[in-house]
Amino acid sequence: MVLLDTLRASRRLREVGFDEEQAGAIVATLTEDVGDQIATTADIRRLEEKMDHMEERLDQRMTIRMGVTATAATSVLLAAIGIATGFLATT
Repeated sequence: MVLLDTLRASRRLREVGFDEEQAGAIVATLTEDVGDQIATTADIRRLEEKMDHMEERLDQRMTIRMGVTATAATSVLLAAIGIATGFLATT
């Protein structure tokens, strides 16, 4: 939940012409309705931590996939060389 300086907000509204009741209603609306929908610094930090964790997991998965692909490519290449060498030796 977002913390709002309700006293300061109410004062500012009264300074620009709202009466105390109007200012109170506006501040109450902001704290009740809008406050729950605004990300706090803590919310953003948690999201950044989740994203960092996801990035680490993706890096690990990509490293594994690259290793598997390189191993498979090397195996195919060695098999092809073996076949070619055997073919050349018989001719």
